[in-house]
Amino acid sequence: MGYLAVLVAAVAGFGFGALWYMTLSAPWMAAAGIKADENGRPENDGPLPYVMAGVAMLLVAGMMRHTFALSGIDTPMKGLTSGLGIGLFFISPWIMINNGYGGRPFKLTLIDGGYATFGCALMGLVLCLF
Repeated sequence: MGYLAVLVAAVAGFGFGALWYMTLSAPWMAAAGIKADENGRPENDGPLPYVMAGVAMLLVAGMMRHTFALSGIDTPMKGLTSGLGIGLFFISPWIMINNGYGGRPFKLTLIDGGYATFGCALMGLVLCLF
């Protein structure tokens, strides 16, 4: 599990996010209060959120790799379940706290937490395939 595994896991997480949010774009935009243009795309659709998401995926994949190496998580099933646990029990509760204090709808927490949970599961799997 080296740099290539981290890069591939980050790309997998980013790609999964693209599919997740394309599939759930309408309910996500409604829950997040994001206005759409005449084509149904977010009005503020610049490159910065995508760059930030890419950097975030690299950071998460890198820390997951480090944690997996220290913990002896070295099989695809262990990577999948460990990643699932990271997303479900670390990242999703933090999203819930932020959304709760921000007065955001719980539906937004479910959508974003779902991405964190299943995206981390995928990244954990990919990290242990290398």
